[in-house]
Amino acid sequence: MTNSELLDLLGQEHRLSPEQWEQLFATYTPADVEAAMAMAREIALGWFGRKIYFRGIVEFTNYCKNDCRYCGIRCSNHSLSRYRLTQEDILTCCREGYRAGFRTFVLQGGEDGWFDDEKMCTLIRTIKQTYPDCAVTLSLGERSRASYQAMFDAGADRYLLRHETADPAHYALLHPARQTLENRMRCLAELKQIGYQTGCGMMIGSPGQTPRTLARDMVFLQEFDPQMVGVGPFLPHGDTPFRDQPGGSVELTLFVLALCRITLPRVLLPSTTALGTARQDGRIQGILAGCNVIMPNLSPAAVRKKYMLYDNKSGTDLTAAQGIDLLRRQMEQIGYQVVVGRGDFGKEENHD
Repeated sequence: MTNSELLDLLGQEHRLSPEQWEQLFATYTPADVEAAMAMAREIALGWFGRKIYFRGIVEFTNYCKNDCRYCGIRCSNHSLSRYRLTQEDILTCCREGYRAGFRTFVLQGGEDGWFDDEKMCTLIRTIKQTYPDCAVTLSLGERSRASYQAMFDAGADRYLLRHETADPAHYALLHPARQTLENRMRCLAELKQIGYQTGCGMMIGSPGQTPRTLARDMVFLQEFDPQMVGVGPFLPHGDTPFRDQPGGSVELTLFVLALCRITLPRVLLPSTTALGTARQDGRIQGILAGCNVIMPNLSPAAVRKKYMLYDNKSGTDLTAAQGIDLLRRQMEQIGYQVVVGRGDFGKEENHD
C-alpha cells in the first residue's frame, strides 16, 4: 500500500499493523505530513470545534530520585539548584490560575519522596475543596498502586505518565538499569484500572529511536487507548549524557501528533512547551496538527529556570499572566478560542 492509502485506512479503522506503521515512519514525505495534519485537524474540529483547553502547570519540585539520561533534573545533575514549593506556594499558583480562567491544575514534579502520600493527599484535598469545579492532574512519575489509589481517593482526576518508548531495548538506552519499561507499563495499567483519566506519550527523535520503535509506540497507543497523549520533540540538556545529540524533528513530531489524533479521535492532545521551544510557531502548528490542549506554566518566576528538563525552555522569562496572554493571542491568530472549563475526556461539546 502507498502511504496515502495507509492514511486513508487509518482514518477508517483507527489502527494499522506494526509493519504498516513502520512503513509509514520509514518512508513518509512532507506531503504525507501535510495530508495527516489536514485529516487530524478535521477530526479535531468535528469533536471539539475551535475550542482549546488550557491546563495550568505547577512545577512544584525539581528533586528527582531517577537518573534518566535525557533529563535535566536527573539526580546526577549536581550543578542544578534544587527547590520544593510549599503548599501555600502551590495554592497561590492555583489562585492566580483560577482567576485567569483555568479549571485544571497540573501538579508536576520529579520523583521526590519528600512529597509522600500524606502530603500529596492533603494538598489534593485542599485544592479540590477550594476549587470544587476544577480538575487536578498529577504528573509525579512511578509510585505504588496504593499511592495512586490514595491520591485518587483524595480527589485527583487525571495522571500523566509518559511511557517514553514501548520498545524495551530503546527504554534501556534512555534509562539506567533500575528503571524498567515493565514497571512503567505496570504503573500505566494500574492508573487506568483505578479510574484516572490516564495519559502516556513519548519523545520524538530521542537517541536510538527508529521507525520500528515508533511503530511499537503507535501499536501500544491503539491497544492501551489512553485518554491523553503527550508528544514532544527530544531536546538535549547540557548536563546530561545526551548533551551532544541532535534535537528531534519538528516535522516528525507534527506527523506523530496528527497520527495520534487520527488513531484516537477523542483523545486530549497537548501542543507541548517542547514543541514551542523547538520552533517559534510550534504550538500553533501543533493545534493545526489536531491538538486541543495547551499547558501554560503557573509556576513562580523564581523557580522556572530551575525546572529545566531540556535547554532553552520557552516561557521561563514570562510571568504566568504574560505567558497566558501570549498563548491566547496565538490561538486567536489562527481562529481558535481558549475556553474556561475542565475539558474532561469524553465530555466534549462542539459549539463551533
